[in-house]
Amino acid sequence: MHKPLRLVVAALILRGDAGETEVLICQRKLDQPMSLKWEFPGGKIETGESAEGALARELNEELGISAMIGRRVARIRHKYRNGGAIDLQFFVVREFGGELQNRIFNDMRWVPLKELPGYDFLAADLGLIRDLSEGKLL
Repeated sequence: MHKPLRLVVAALILRGDAGETEVLICQRKLDQPMSLKWEFPGGKIETGESAEGALARELNEELGISAMIGRRVARIRHKYRNGGAIDLQFFVVREFGGELQNRIFNDMRWVPLKELPGYDFLAADLGLIRDLSEGKLL
């Protein structure tokens, strides 16, 4: 059975300066698929939405913020062992309105970019994690 390609967006919510930039990472709950894996906030693009519009909506739903969606820094196609595939776009977010609220995650943390490889991320994110920790992309 062929599973459709899922279109997904995620945010690299950044704070700090070039010397010590941190990014917000989120941990999935125990009852979710790929439980307790770390990821960047975001979600599926709904029919009729732009990638930026979908990401702004998801960040409002998951974190309670109104985000200014910046430039796209990466696009990844990933096939999972179960046959599912995603097209994943990552956007920079440097500004947002409102206080961060954890509405759906097990945990949320601000992490220096160079420390990202120490977390157990989703397989689709691993190439991006390596590039970010090595000072690439941003």
